[in-house]
Amino acid sequence: MSATASQSPTPTRAQLLAKSRSAEWRTPSPDNLLVMQLPSGRVLIELAPDFAPLHAANIRTLVRQHYFDGLAIVRVQDNFVTQWGDPASDDHGDKSKLRSLGKAHDTVPPEYTWAIDPKLEWTALPDGDVYAPEVGFSEGFPAARDPAIGQEWLTHCYGMVGVGRDNGPETGNGSELYVVIGQAPRRLDRNLAIAGRVLEGMPLLAGLPRGEGEMGFYTKPSQRTPIESVRLASELPAAQRPAIQVLRTDSPTFAALLDAQRHRHDAFYKVSSGKVGLCSVDVPVRRQVPPPATR
Repeated sequence: MSATASQSPTPTRAQLLAKSRSAEWRTPSPDNLLVMQLPSGRVLIELAPDFAPLHAANIRTLVRQHYFDGLAIVRVQDNFVTQWGDPASDDHGDKSKLRSLGKAHDTVPPEYTWAIDPKLEWTALPDGDVYAPEVGFSEGFPAARDPAIGQEWLTHCYGMVGVGRDNGPETGNGSELYVVIGQAPRRLDRNLAIAGRVLEGMPLLAGLPRGEGEMGFYTKPSQRTPIESVRLASELPAAQRPAIQVLRTDSPTFAALLDAQRHRHDAFYKVSSGKVGLCSVDVPVRRQVPPPATR
């Protein structure tokens, strides 16, 4: 019986997470964890190599070359995205000053969709979706699929990191990245590659001043937020690597969180929606819990 029917309060997120088992949490691979340092603090981004392997590999190459160090956040469009990269790549930038991509590829084949892989975890949401026949979570990322054509794809939910490009589908090489900071622009699904999602530091990206130029670009260099550095966690000394974990989306605790969100009823919520949208589900992240001391 649902919480709405029984009128008993649903458990809170904190209560459910407090009862989770350690095995229900996963530690992102340090080769897939980007550590971006801004003047205001640290942003952690988990790459999604199971879904965009070529883009993830190219981004790793750029990061190992310290490509992003000294570049900037160039665009913040309200209720849409924050974008970073080389300011010289702007339409009004000096192309002669573009930073070299080094060993990274200038073009990357589009990785907008892929064949449904039964080996990858899939946790379906039961309430339908406007943009896709099926939606759910795969490996911790919000995703959609169409069984009729055998394809699936990652979706443009809040905190997802996409690859900027020009009109040509292969022009998105990972040198310009953006993160969704507003209502989910799902119309972009299957039109741009999604390379990962922000695990920590979203307020640092979503709370920046909005650009006054077209599409939220900054009109003055002084308005841009500089990027101090971007590193793979695997490049850092072990003691400096972020100790962070993500709740497995195929875990009983995640299933309980979904159920509680769909049937929320408590002193404030008198009417339960009985549904949940894909992009309104936030996959929990926590600082890694150290193992108990042994004697």
